[in-house]
Formats: sequence, C-alpha cells, structure tokens
Amino acid sequence: MSEQRSVAANRPTVHFDPTNASLIENPHRVFAEFRQRSPVVWNEAGFWIATGYDTVRSVIIDKRNFGQGDFIRNIQLYYGDGFDVFAHSAYRWLSEVFVYQDPPRHTRIRGLVSQALTVRRVREMRPDIEAITHGLLDRVADQGSMELIHDFAYRLPTLVMCNMLGIGADEADEALLTRLNQAIADAFLVLEMRPLTTAELELANRQTDFLESFFGEIFERRRKQPRDDLATALLHARDGDSQLTEREMITVAIALFGAGFETTAHMIGNGVLVLRQNPQEWQTLVATPELAARATEEILRYESSLIATYRTAFNDIEVGGQTIQAGERVLAVLAAANRDPGMFPQPDTFTIEREGAHHLAFGGGIHFCVGAELARLEGEIALRALATRMPALEVVESTPQWRPGFMFRGLSELRVRW
Repeated sequence: MSEQRSVAANRPTVHFDPTNASLIENPHRVFAEFRQRSPVVWNEAGFWIATGYDTVRSVIIDKRNFGQGDFIRNIQLYYGDGFDVFAHSAYRWLSEVFVYQDPPRHTRIRGLVSQALTVRRVREMRPDIEAITHGLLDRVADQGSMELIHDFAYRLPTLVMCNMLGIGADEADEALLTRLNQAIADAFLVLEMRPLTTAELELANRQTDFLESFFGEIFERRRKQPRDDLATALLHARDGDSQLTEREMITVAIALFGAGFETTAHMIGNGVLVLRQNPQEWQTLVATPELAARATEEILRYESSLIATYRTAFNDIEVGGQTIQAGERVLAVLAAANRDPGMFPQPDTFTIEREGAHHLAFGGGIHFCVGAELARLEGEIALRALATRMPALEVVESTPQWRPGFMFRGLSELRVRW
C-alpha cells in the first residue's frame, strides 16, 4: 500500500474537469499546459492524460499493450461498482460498437464492415455527394444567409449516409431525419467521459431504443427486397462462415450514421469558422478551390472534432517517461497531439498549405477510423462548393458558441451571410 502511495506521489498530477467551461471554450490552452509539464500526466480522477504527439501515437497504435479493456469496469469508474451497465440500452449499444472492442471480435466485425464500406464504394459516391451538397446550397443561395450548422453541416453527412444506406424519402422524410439527428445527439452522450444525470441517461436509453428500432426495420426491408446499397452490403458481408448478426448490423449502422453527424458535421462547421477567422486562408481557398482537400486536412489537425479517445493498459509499460500500470486508463488527446510544437511548426497557426507530419484526428492502429475516406471526401466537396458559390461568405457571430461536452468539439450554431 505504501509502495502504491509512493508511485502515485511521484506522478506529475493535474486537475482535470471535462465539464469546465474554459476547457470547452479553449481545450488547446489547457492541454498545452499539461504537455509542457509532461507528455503524459496523471489526474485526480484516476487516469492518465497523454498530450504529446509521440505519446498519443504510441498509445493508440500499440495493440499489444493497449486496448479497450473491461467495458463494464470502465463505465463503473464513473458511477461506482454497483452500477448495472447493461441495464441501460445506450451503454449496451456502446459496448457492442467494434471501436470499443478488442481482438478477436473487433477484428471480425471491422473486417466485415470494411467489406461493405470499401474505398471504391466511397469514391464512387463523389457525384452523389456533390449533388447533395449543391442541392443544400441551392435551397439557401438566394437568402443571403443561413445558420450553417443546422441548414448545411448536419444535413450533408446525414443525407450522404442515407444515400449510402439506401434510405430514401419513402423511408425517412425530413421530419424523421431531424428526429434521427436529435436521437444521435442524445444517445451519443454516453461517449462523454463523465457520469450522466438520471435524466440524460434515461433520454439516451430512449433514443437508443428508437434508433435500434428504426435501423432494424431498414435491414428487415433489405432482407426482403435487396438493393445496391450499404445496408444490403452489410447484410451480405461474409468472412468464411461468419457474417454480421442482426444486432451487429444495427449497432454498426447507428455508429456509422452517428459518426457522420458528430464528427463530419462539426469538421465542416469548425472549418468554416477557422477559415473565416483567418481571412487570408479563406481568400487562398476561394482563389484556388483545388486546395479544398488540403484545407480539410488542416482543419482536422487544427480544430479536431473528435478531441480524444481512451485506451486501457494491458501490461505495465513506460510511456512518455511515466510508468503506466496494467489496468490503468489513458485518455489519448488527439487534439493535443495535433498541436504539439515538437511535430508541427507553429502549431497554433492555421494554414491550408501546411506540409509535413500527419495529424491523428482519425486515431490510429487497429482502431483507425473506418469512415476516414468518406469524411475527407465530404469535407473536400463541402469546402470547395462553399468557396466557389459563396466567396463573400462571412461569419455573423463574433464569439463562437461551442456545444457543451468534451469528447466532440463542435458549434451549437454558426450564422453566416454572403
């Protein structure tokens, strides 16, 4: 016991509150302070925080020493040992998402999903994504203004994923799509690194039940009437005698749908904000729309919509000069790694023509984002269309309105005019 106290006393320890308003407003300042102290620090809540590029990368790519670990125990860290994790449908769903699993189950499910969500299928989507993008802009072009988050950034990845899954207006009209988006936002609260209130958890459970019912009906229709879409491809994906179960298909569909909503939408919103905060960069994009793909990469680095990811140590291991013991949790802060001055010269400067090191916005290793190709394509098409069609676009608000919540960084609204 005294040895454990001695080990804890020698750890560089920081205070970390993921609900703190100043952290939500500017997480980069907070994590820069942590990184200056040590690339990996211990915090009072009982887990490590990795902020240096090399330390974050080493944690997320090392599948031998790090993984997701015991899901039930990880959630009980927030609520206490008596908390019945699987009595809540939202946490039960989260436990079944392959991103939160370790091999061999992770390997099997990810492999089957990758069969359906191929790079070829995504690249063939370009004309459809362009049509969806311009269709959304056609609706607002003559207005001279819009609330970009809800009128464009949310709608684009939602409609793209509906297109990929083969969900047309006959299965989801505009009102239902709005309800699906809200359900994702409410259900994905379980990804936050904190105990939810009773009301929040009850809402997350209800919305998870709704999502599972909706996508369950979609797969049932595809089973009876197959189409050339992602939903049918998931039904038919096989690895030998293995294929996705009904629950696995529903879980994957919610995850893919939600990933577009929570990450791609905010990548677009964050991107427009930082481009207009850096007017010379916006003018460069307007003058050379072909830079849209590079602009997307810099947005992912500079203002990552996914702030961090968790790992659990399987073995005692030294990382960043600190000994992480088996069973201890590590918060690998992707957004902090992407602002590490040791890897990115002038990391707090936004420049769409940046060259050099690759960002970690999509994670790494066996958990590298399966939808990265799609997110990049959507970002490129969206930015190119905005710069081409609305070159005079400007942000109305002077103070960004960031959404509450730590894990996903995005704006609650962003009013623009042109």
